[in-house]
Amino acid sequence: MQLLIVSQYFWPENFRVNDLATEMVRRGHSVTVLTGLPNYPEGSVLPEFRRDPTKFSRFNGVEIVRVPIAPRGHGSVRLVLNYLSFIVTAALFGIWRLRGKRFDAVFVFQPSPITSCLPALLLGRVKSAPVLLWVLDLWPETLSAIGVVKSRWLLGAVGRLVSFIYSRCDLVLAQSPSFIEGIEKHLGNRERIRYLPGWAEPLFTSEIDNAEAADEMRMHRDTFNVLFAGNIGDAQDFPSILDAAERLRSRHDIRWLIVGDGRAASWVASEIARRSLGDNVRMMGRHPIERMPSFFRDAGALLVSLKRDPVFAMTIPGKVQSYLAAGRPIVGMMDGEGARVIEESGAGLVCPSGDAEALAGCVERLAALSSEARAQMAARGREYARREFDRERLLTQLEEWMGEPPRKLQASQT
Repeated sequence: MQLLIVSQYFWPENFRVNDLATEMVRRGHSVTVLTGLPNYPEGSVLPEFRRDPTKFSRFNGVEIVRVPIAPRGHGSVRLVLNYLSFIVTAALFGIWRLRGKRFDAVFVFQPSPITSCLPALLLGRVKSAPVLLWVLDLWPETLSAIGVVKSRWLLGAVGRLVSFIYSRCDLVLAQSPSFIEGIEKHLGNRERIRYLPGWAEPLFTSEIDNAEAADEMRMHRDTFNVLFAGNIGDAQDFPSILDAAERLRSRHDIRWLIVGDGRAASWVASEIARRSLGDNVRMMGRHPIERMPSFFRDAGALLVSLKRDPVFAMTIPGKVQSYLAAGRPIVGMMDGEGARVIEESGAGLVCPSGDAEALAGCVERLAALSSEARAQMAARGREYARREFDRERLLTQLEEWMGEPPRKLQASQT
């Protein structure tokens, strides 16, 4: 197949779409990605890209077509401009730069914003190709949950835009079972909705214990390390994480390590200093996904958290699949689907969103367990990941959906 992937984010930005595109090439498909300039999460275009954009025109056999966009910067105004600019440039430049190319399917990778699907719909019509949308964030619910939009009128307008987008896709894929109802509310029926959860990238399914130790972790080998990896944003509820760390201030055998970056990173750093938590909580910066196994190797538990909100309760955070496959106990502070996966897998301990006291208790309980008990948790997590989030099976299913003609996609039942 000739596949077009439309994603505002792509390599060298760390998102699961990188693995998806690479695997489709490995399976013999021709893959083109239409994306923007790499500026996530720093907010400015990657210096390496500025020096030599040609080095970022291909990735593991994937052809990358980049369009100019306004960098995210910092603040809501810059973020809105970032979202809007991709709509315009991906539509205008995309049509021109993809002229003469035929595609059998257009696939949209959709974390925020949902608007990134608009140029894909235009290209799908121009190329007479079915459009498949993978919904990783529910709009407008997510906008309300993180406080970006508070106006009911504006949220209603976004809701109408979402209905417009969903209704024009040939297939809408939900990242968690709970998303299906939210999508159906805008789409009107379930005939074009499928469940497609995330999976762990192959580097997490290999033996983490055999990974080369990260130099940054060497000084922390004498403590029980609770490691958070990923985006540092409002949704991850770092105020509650720091409250939990503060409750365990006297436990010098427990350390909280944060690997990643994001819009809330500077706030977290200032709070660590203000609360005098420098000995308990360490920010270790952002590192390529390829290095994550070397950090996970010396983690006693891997932390995942989400704010208390109905839309987040419907979400399975993408890092959960990677954590399960990595073979380390998980400590979660979340509600709903994410909590269900951790509890159902037996891979760790979970407490309600926003409950810092309960999170501190979970960490203490994990630290008190024997290494054998934690190893059993890790083994259960890996088995659950193989059973529920098998990469080969999920990508084969997606491949089949991409290969179905538009009429069959719209007529088939869930």
